[in-house]
Amino acid sequence: MSGSRSNNVNSVFYAETYHPIQAGSIDGTDTLPHDNAVYRALLCSQAGLYDPFGDPKVKGNPYCTIFVGHLSHLTTEESLRKAMSKYGKVKNLRLVRHIVTGASRGYAFVEFETEREMRRAYEDAHHSLIDDSEVLVDYNRQQLMPGWIPRRLGGGLAGRKESGQLRFGGREKPFRAPLRSIPWDDLKRLGIPLPPEGRYMSRFQVPSPPRRKRSSVEREEHSHRRQKHEDRSVVYDFELATYQIQRNKQWAKSPSQRQTMHVGTSLGVGNSGQWCGEHTHHPLGLTLGSVWITIILRRNEKAMPYFHDSYVTGTGCDS
Repeated sequence: MSGSRSNNVNSVFYAETYHPIQAGSIDGTDTLPHDNAVYRALLCSQAGLYDPFGDPKVKGNPYCTIFVGHLSHLTTEESLRKAMSKYGKVKNLRLVRHIVTGASRGYAFVEFETEREMRRAYEDAHHSLIDDSEVLVDYNRQQLMPGWIPRRLGGGLAGRKESGQLRFGGREKPFRAPLRSIPWDDLKRLGIPLPPEGRYMSRFQVPSPPRRKRSSVEREEHSHRRQKHEDRSVVYDFELATYQIQRNKQWAKSPSQRQTMHVGTSLGVGNSGQWCGEHTHHPLGLTLGSVWITIILRRNEKAMPYFHDSYVTGTGCDS
């Protein structure tokens, strides 16, 4: 029992949907608002007073956009763009400013060209220093997290302890695994997401941001590219042969000349400079069958394979 309790202390979980009462709870099991701000956020949520897509300033692809918080008030669009450019090509950047004074409010939204670049920034830019300020990086919860209520309406995530309005479930302050009994019935009645009992994460694991759902056409194209990659991987598994060529240190007499070599007992190079393997078994257990790979040797260079797209061309060597 004590071992299970100790494991729970080091376990956390993250909110996939936003509920104001749950966000105000350190372990995600509260059933009553504990402060006026949570109560205000709950009223906004129930009455549908907040529209996350109603802000005309919000532009771009949310799956390629990160939220950057805890920015220094001295940080400008130029310095932020420079800091974010190390993770990918910045397509759009919006530093949120006060509507009257124009001063920075300490957070921004940065859109990258691709989702891969966004994920790189999401993982690597978190807790990095920009203008001597340690920043917080998260995905665009405003548009991607169901039920989201912003901080100005009593919601949001994280916050400072001295403010007395901490919000849990996000990347900076995840929910702790409950140490007390969970009121399952009350949580279900209030529509509060249930803790993922038995599927907690370590506090050192990085939660993954939501992924964009592919259309049927995109899924088909992805499947085609994956199949093509798997087909070509048969050719790239000739590691042993490549190593043996390099060890033999065979040199060509002219830049374009192809030489005939024998490598091992089961793989060979024909007179035309092509590998052929008759039902050859790779050391990793892969049956290669009859596969041809052209080898081009250049002056003062070790032999390296040159692969064709159509590499399955015959059933024997032409030596």
